[in-house]
Amino acid sequence: MNTLVAIALGGSVGALARFWTANAIYGWLGRDFPVGTLFVNVSGSFLMGFLTELMLQRFSAVVEYRAAVLIGFLGAYTTFSTFAIESFYLIEQGGYWKAAANMLLSVVLCVAAVWVGLIVGRRLFAGGVYLGLGQDWAYGRWLLILTLGGLAGLCAESVFRRWGWAVPVQAIALVVILGLTATGSALAVLPGLASAGAGWSGLVGGFAASALGSAVAVGLGLYIGRQL
Repeated sequence: MNTLVAIALGGSVGALARFWTANAIYGWLGRDFPVGTLFVNVSGSFLMGFLTELMLQRFSAVVEYRAAVLIGFLGAYTTFSTFAIESFYLIEQGGYWKAAANMLLSVVLCVAAVWVGLIVGRRLFAGGVYLGLGQDWAYGRWLLILTLGGLAGLCAESVFRRWGWAVPVQAIALVVILGLTATGSALAVLPGLASAGAGWSGLVGGFAASALGSAVAVGLGLYIGRQL
């Protein structure tokens, strides 16, 4: 596959993922604070660190795959320009503290997310990841972690409503819950796939399933918490 075609395909998927993700978060938390852009940038930064470590350091992924994921998908999924214009609009509307919080949170959380992604990628296939639990229970642990993520989402929604947490704090809590759930579910299945001889496409599929399952589980927990 031509590298430019790979980047174009990855970019189109990343742009759609950003549109759907940001709009879903804005529909849930409102637009008083740019939480949608903050979330996609932080989650994209984590993925950049995690997948860069795996694709460049751990596995010999072909150039087209690296270009499609790291340049195409993540380049379109994250957005500095939207962050900049939203910060400017907050300043223009007199929301100086909101603008300052947005800029500070974006820089600090994105850099921290890249660092966490790199650390997780480096330790993913290190010895002792499973703490002696064995590979046979990998998918059982995967389902358990997703269940815990759903319960965390349910509890978070209840806390948000009861204590009236500010929107930026809710966004940070949501990023942490999703990040921990996605990381835990990935750690549950990827090493098992690698030891079973799964190719790069199998590992990417396992990571995608973990990320999607985590989003669905946490989102379902939030929805149930909102209905209670």
